[in-house]
Amino acid sequence: MTEREASKSMVASLEEVCTHDHDRFLTLLFAPSAKRPALTALYAFNIEIARVAEAVTEPMMGHIRLQWWRETLEGLPRGETRGHAAAEALHEAGGIPLDKLQALIDARERDLSEDAFPDMSALEDYAVQTSSALMTIAAEILAGWDAARNAALPIRHAGIAYALTGILRALPVHASHGRLLLPADILGRHEVDPHDVLAGRMTEGLRAAMHEVAGAARTHLAAARSHTVEPTLIPALLPASLCDRHLDIMSAREFDPFRNPVEVPAFRRQLRLLGRSLLKRI
Repeated sequence: MTEREASKSMVASLEEVCTHDHDRFLTLLFAPSAKRPALTALYAFNIEIARVAEAVTEPMMGHIRLQWWRETLEGLPRGETRGHAAAEALHEAGGIPLDKLQALIDARERDLSEDAFPDMSALEDYAVQTSSALMTIAAEILAGWDAARNAALPIRHAGIAYALTGILRALPVHASHGRLLLPADILGRHEVDPHDVLAGRMTEGLRAAMHEVAGAARTHLAAARSHTVEPTLIPALLPASLCDRHLDIMSAREFDPFRNPVEVPAFRRQLRLLGRSLLKRI
């Protein structure tokens, strides 16, 4: 792969992150310039594996796609990228722990299951293996393994908060694909009929269930903020600082996820990230 081709791959990956993970794209601006290529490659790779479940028509095809990525990662040390821009970007950036990327792929196998999460604990475990794990890798890129290990607890809570908020935001998209990620026990407690959710019908029970999940997200966000985090790690955790406004929107009394978009203008998110970055807090 030539230097010019590598540059094109990194630019393509950056465009993917900008388009499909704009929150993390904005946080790149607050990372040291030398670290941005690796973070860009990491986030582009995460987009690829996170959208597998929504890109296939049957689980087996999703498993095959995830296996393709496993084999692609195995070939990266030999420079084998299979011509995929995200893989080329990972190879170009270098230094990203491939075993942890493999673990992210393993965690995404859960997306292909039709089984509901039985309770909040199971959903939080999934969030740790996906969202928190991604933040951990980003933290290692920014400041090394020791610093990331020392911040394991706030990273765990920040990742869960961001994942729960994201699951609430994506509820209508998941429903349109026949998926429902809210915990079964919470849905049962509020007498939510899954068929109503999958059909795009808002009910008072679903509103109460969403409020309960939003409350859990706020609890984890507060727990993350109760810890002091090394300033160099902040860009890895910054996405969680955007949860507050999204949760406020979704907790409004008349909010309907199937009719009301959960959008915060980019400039407001930029200002939020700038303020938290200057304060060295999430």
